[in-house]
Amino acid sequence: MNDRLRTVMLQRQVTPEDLAASCQVDVKTVERWISIGRQPLRRHQWAVAKRLGVDMSYLWPPEEDEAQGQPTEQTELVAAFPNRASFPQKSWVRLLKTAQEHIDVLVFSGTFFAQTNPRVAAMLAERSDAGVQVRLCFGDPSGKAVAVRDEEEGIGGTLSAKIRASLTYYRKLIGTPGCEVRLHDTTLYNSLFRFDDVLLVNPHVWGQPASANPLFELRRLEEDGWFDHYAGSFDAVWETAKPWSPESM
Repeated sequence: MNDRLRTVMLQRQVTPEDLAASCQVDVKTVERWISIGRQPLRRHQWAVAKRLGVDMSYLWPPEEDEAQGQPTEQTELVAAFPNRASFPQKSWVRLLKTAQEHIDVLVFSGTFFAQTNPRVAAMLAERSDAGVQVRLCFGDPSGKAVAVRDEEEGIGGTLSAKIRASLTYYRKLIGTPGCEVRLHDTTLYNSLFRFDDVLLVNPHVWGQPASANPLFELRRLEEDGWFDHYAGSFDAVWETAKPWSPESM
C-alpha cells in the first residue's frame, strides 16, 4: 500500500474518483496505486502531485541509484508554498482539529493564527481536553529580540503591540490542563507550527514579514530527519521561555 498517497489524499479530502478525473484514468487504476502500491506512469505521477499540491518525490521516492546519494530525510518535504498565505486556511483548521498528541506554535506575534480563525482558543482547549499537549510560544513584547525584529522590518515599534493584541485571544487558555503559553526572547529564524507528525516551517527573511516568506510542509518519517531537526529547535526555545500571565501585560 502507498500510505503516503493515501494519507495525503485524506488530508486534502481528495477521493479516488477526484484523482482519476484529474489524471484521466479509470478509478480502479487509482485504487491500485493506493492499495498495492503500483507505480503510475511519469505523467500520471506529475498530475497526481499537482492535484494534491505535494512534491512528486514524496509520493514516489526515487530509487537509490536515481537519488544520487541524497539523504533520505529529504523526502520529509511534502510541499513548498511561495508564501504563508498560500497554505489553505481549511488545512490550518483541519490540522488543528485532527491533532491527537502535539500542537506546538513558535512565533513572534502569530496574529494571523487567531485573526483568521476567531475560535482558535476554543479549538485548542477542545484538543487539550482530548489529551493533546498544546504549547504556544510568542515573542516577549519587552524583549530584545522583538525590538531587533521590529527594527529590521521597519514597522516603527508596532511588533510589541501586535504580540500583546495576539495574546489576548489566548487568555482563557491560562490554567487549562494541557495548555501552556510562554514568551521567548530569542532570534527566530523560522516560525514553526507542529500538529503531531506534520510540521509547517515558515522561514524568516531579513526585513520581510513572515507572511511574505515561503512555507514548507514536513512530515516525520524517521528519527533525526528534517522534522526532528526543526522540532528540536522548538524544544530548545521552549526551555528558555518564561510562562505568560495575562496580569503581566
